[in-house]
Amino acid sequence: MNHLSLLEVAGLATWSFGMVMTKSSSLTQVSNFIAKVNREKPNTVRQRLKEWYQEAAKRGKKRSSLDVSSCFAPLMRWVISLLPRNIQQIALALDATSISDKFLVLSMNILLAGCGIPIAWCVVKATEPGSWKPHWQKLIEKLQNAILCRFNVIVTADQGLYAPWLYQLIVDAGWHPFLRINHQGTYRIPPDNTWHSLAVVVRTPRVVWSSRVVCFQTHPLSCTLLACWDIG
Repeated sequence: MNHLSLLEVAGLATWSFGMVMTKSSSLTQVSNFIAKVNREKPNTVRQRLKEWYQEAAKRGKKRSSLDVSSCFAPLMRWVISLLPRNIQQIALALDATSISDKFLVLSMNILLAGCGIPIAWCVVKATEPGSWKPHWQKLIEKLQNAILCRFNVIVTADQGLYAPWLYQLIVDAGWHPFLRINHQGTYRIPPDNTWHSLAVVVRTPRVVWSSRVVCFQTHPLSCTLLACWDIG
């Protein structure tokens, strides 16, 4: 991340090392650990770590705020650079996580070896009215140009996040939506105009099914529908 200053890099490295070693993002725990490693006073380390994430107005003179979104694309490029050269497909997962009843974290994560690494995120108030579309749009735009065109990008999301506009945002980015939907809608297989319930796409266990379809009568969507009845 060449756009970061040496102080910002040092702060990021200290926080990252402290969180990995303590398995916690607690300011107190990280401060105490770093203080022992560096043989410093805990309060000195605590203040330094606190200043790293505070806004510029609270840091004193000659301090500036860091727009964390400026790190999203470089972070994505760095993770991609670590992938084996024969990898041609990347999976991204969209997630919405509630923090008590105060905040909601919208995040884009790259899936590697069964783990999701947060690459881009946005924190909104849990009670904030309005659509999430502007937030997801900004996150997707931040990462869109960071992924080389040689990669086939699959974007996954749980059924609670599905929306027609989200599907379209992913397509417009040149990526492939792999979004879960609930079974309360309907679908038809062109050129047949008969609509069927999504709840009965597969009728027996251990069956998988796929076809080009038109989903939903209210907001029709031409797509590939995958269905699976798994046990367990």
